[in-house]
Amino acid sequence: MSTIPWLGPNDPFPDPQTESDPDPEVPGLLGVSERIFAGQLLRAYQGGIFPWYSERQPVLWWSPDPRMTLNPADLKISHSLHKTIKHFLDDPDMQLHVDRDFGGVMRACATTERVGQDGTWITHEIIDAYTSLHEQGRAHCISISHHSHIIGGLYCVCLGKMVFGESMFSREKDSSKLALAALCAWCYDHGVTLIDCQQETAHLLSLGAKPIARDVFLQHLQQAVVQNDSWAWDFDKTVLEKYRT
Repeated sequence: MSTIPWLGPNDPFPDPQTESDPDPEVPGLLGVSERIFAGQLLRAYQGGIFPWYSERQPVLWWSPDPRMTLNPADLKISHSLHKTIKHFLDDPDMQLHVDRDFGGVMRACATTERVGQDGTWITHEIIDAYTSLHEQGRAHCISISHHSHIIGGLYCVCLGKMVFGESMFSREKDSSKLALAALCAWCYDHGVTLIDCQQETAHLLSLGAKPIARDVFLQHLQQAVVQNDSWAWDFDKTVLEKYRT
């Protein structure tokens, strides 16, 4: 019988360092809840846990081993992306925006079609919960525009000096990679040494992300979330100048 606990909105999460994998048949799954609340979501991130589920499923809370991460200094800038960045920097009709229309960015992430993916895990409930974190200054978005039309972007969570990448979308070639490169440049400049990418994909591997042991990730998390995070999320496309050469 499964020992995965059902969690109420105020129940503590299992500690992934001491209570990892309560059901060995579903490694990484720590808990289940009927709904998701902003306060509960914040506590989850502070403990290295994130929600990932589909519509018509209960909320599933995960802390996988290994954990996919990206050191901003390790971002791989391919020849193609390098050309895209130079064009983006030189084109006055293309701009980068931070924390503009957070809900719109989330909805774009939810509705943009992806190869090999049927549906989305970004439900209306997820959008409501992360929007609440955004209103608290804990969740942020980066968007790329061309002639004032949004063509790509991402959203993330930031606690202390720990950034959790959530989802990206792209309506034109490499537009989501521009947003990710901007995020990495900003993180690098502010001493963020690890971006949580949650789960391994070929796309993330191609960008320089790599899996690390869950214990290593959690140790880094504990130190990073308590560091000062008073730096403002306020930058433009010039943050990408570091990748021009």
